[in-house]
Amino acid sequence: MRRSSQNRHPVGLAGVLVLAFVAATVMALLLLGAIEYGYRRIGIGEGALLTLLWLSLFGGLVTIPLVRLAGRARSGIDEIVIFGVRYRLPTLRRDTPTVLAVNVGGALIPTGLSAYLVIKDDIWWQALIGVLVVATVVHAVARAVADVGIVVTGLVSPVLAAGSALIVAPTPTAAVAYAAGSLGTLIGGDLLNLRRLRDLGGGVISIGGARTFDGVFLSGIMAVVLVGIT
Repeated sequence: MRRSSQNRHPVGLAGVLVLAFVAATVMALLLLGAIEYGYRRIGIGEGALLTLLWLSLFGGLVTIPLVRLAGRARSGIDEIVIFGVRYRLPTLRRDTPTVLAVNVGGALIPTGLSAYLVIKDDIWWQALIGVLVVATVVHAVARAVADVGIVVTGLVSPVLAAGSALIVAPTPTAAVAYAAGSLGTLIGGDLLNLRRLRDLGGGVISIGGARTFDGVFLSGIMAVVLVGIT
């Protein structure tokens, strides 16, 4: 029996896996290079660089509970059948309790590093303006998605943070960009949306956790990289 050439994969499964591995490795190296470049631009030495990187990555897996919030009461309609007759009765349901928590890698470490840079470089008002700009826009474009959390387009925060830093801080630009990108994303994405997150239902609301971790962790670094190439 002659095998149809249409069923043959030109590369093969092994080749596809190899190409995927190579592509993932290249992307990882580029990302690590960008992260290293970003940390160096804000004045983080080689000794502290790896420590901060690993603390951020592993800290993203650690969530510290802060407070337990009672579930909200919601009105609804239940239907019951008695002797073949259907009745609609108003009911009051209560959501399961919600735990408010904070993520170490996505909230505590970026906040601590931003505070350190603000104090070290004396960029109080510049950082404040950058954070306000990023937080305002991120809050406006953020969407609350059930079972996911707050979703924001990836490049919004870094571009805004870099642009704000270039305008208000011609000298310590990298530090302002990092603080604006990290804190602006955290405040606009999570802190200003706690009520929207709670409306999604019970469970755990993690400040700086879930998908927001990626946004906070990368926004500050990517903003510094954008500043460096402008």
